[in-house]
Amino acid sequence: MTREELTEKIVSQRIIKGLTWKALANGIGESSEIVYTAALLGQMTLTPDEAAKAAAMLDLTPDEAKLLTVPPYRGSLMELPPTDPLIYRFYELIQVYGTTWKELIQEEFGDGIMSAIDFKMSIEREADPKGDRVKIGMSGKFLPYKRY
Repeated sequence: MTREELTEKIVSQRIIKGLTWKALANGIGESSEIVYTAALLGQMTLTPDEAAKAAAMLDLTPDEAKLLTVPPYRGSLMELPPTDPLIYRFYELIQVYGTTWKELIQEEFGDGIMSAIDFKMSIEREADPKGDRVKIGMSGKFLPYKRY
């Protein structure tokens, strides 16, 4: 079984069993819902204990559970630009605001990057009389470029 096939199975099992991503995350361990969802969708790894818990909840085989512990090929969108409307909006944000974010971050911190490894993210619903809003918070460690 490929990792892509396993992801399809996980998504199907979650729907068939009526599980939310939040319920799965709560049953897997103490990490965030974002980390566990990313892992189940093939973008992060689980520990062997976490993988065993996920496998039990989703009726996965021991071999499939083991695949959840293998470092994935991250950032593997099928095509660019992405065609899913919600994912495309993130792509659009980068196209429109990417240079602005870069300039403002480097003005504040200097020449470097924001880590996607030492990284925290939150997703919240923000009530608004004109319609609820999606609130996304991101916090990555700043890594300055080094001169040798």
